[in-house]
Amino acid sequence: MWLLRLLAVLTVITVASGVLIFLFTRDARYLHFAWRLFRYALIVALLVFALLILERVAVIPL
Repeated sequence: MWLLRLLAVLTVITVASGVLIFLFTRDARYLHFAWRLFRYALIVALLVFALLILERVAVIPL
């Protein structure tokens, strides 16, 4: 779980850095990179949350 938190923090820092670099340079590829990274991180986060919910709901006999 600590690894997921670390990746989330690094993702937020990277997206914010991409937006800030775009604001300073006005180069659109930094904004596109930040947006793409945000979308993929959101998809991964939703998949992780879905697996956590499935783990709570599903009763798997051993």
